[in-house]
Amino acid sequence: MLDASLFRDSHLCVVGAICRDVKTAPLPPGDYLLHDGETSIGGVRETIGGGGANSAGMAGNLGAEVRFCGVIGDDELGQRLRRALERSGVRCFLHCARGLGTGTTVNLVYASGERHFLSCHPNNAALSFEHIELAALAGTRHLLRADVWFSEPMLYGGNMKLFQEARRLGLAISLDLNWDPKWRHAPAEEIARRKEAVRELLPLVDLAHGNVRELCAFADSPDLMSGLQKLSGWGTGAVVVHNGVKGAGYFCAGRFETAPPVFVKESVMATGTGDVLSVCMALLHDRNEGTVLEKLRFANTIVGEFMEGRRELIPGLE
Repeated sequence: MLDASLFRDSHLCVVGAICRDVKTAPLPPGDYLLHDGETSIGGVRETIGGGGANSAGMAGNLGAEVRFCGVIGDDELGQRLRRALERSGVRCFLHCARGLGTGTTVNLVYASGERHFLSCHPNNAALSFEHIELAALAGTRHLLRADVWFSEPMLYGGNMKLFQEARRLGLAISLDLNWDPKWRHAPAEEIARRKEAVRELLPLVDLAHGNVRELCAFADSPDLMSGLQKLSGWGTGAVVVHNGVKGAGYFCAGRFETAPPVFVKESVMATGTGDVLSVCMALLHDRNEGTVLEKLRFANTIVGEFMEGRRELIPGLE
């Protein structure tokens, strides 16, 4: 049987976005949110935000040895975020961008399970390869690159340099293929160019991560299986699939294994479940204990505990 003690012998370096995340309690979706007025809800919570910072905090709270690289602004909010990560046991390698503010995301959580983000991330857009302290990679076993779309200096050249350095040091590499905000409105030529920049990285990627919608959009595929086959053909080692109420999946060498979700009595956490799954699978990637299916089932157990509020994994802000 796999258990959480395995995480205490895991080493992870995360590169990605960091911001403040202001989350609402679940509220009914509807056009009324677009009109003048006010809506009372059950609560508002302020936590660490950004896929990268969330993942680092989660891994730290699971007991892993974690390092995080990113950019904060020249303000008190950036220092609050640093302290929150450090309280979760994360060793921070943060570049302070003079003259820039640290970003904030307002996370509207709908009772339907969907979400909408209102974001301003000047610090994360400024991330470049030159801002990453490569010493953070030394002594770790796995690099997780999150929020791959947010910084153009990283998108066009920086990510490739980072992955090549990680590979030179013998690290496994995870890539979170999350949703690109530009997919909704940018010209088709720009979207294609951005996707191609990420596809060029895939021969260096051991694990790609994403939900069904993200993976299909990235691969320009009408269904999951054709999208997974494209990702494999582009050189990806394996794909971890976040499949919502259907659980989780793992695609490698033409074989797709799935594990159903665990039963959740009452969900008190509606966001961050995909990040929890990805972190667990990255931390377990090089472990000989357990089959892929057993790792998926164990990761789903951790996700369920997180959803029920029995595991506090996302660092809050003081």
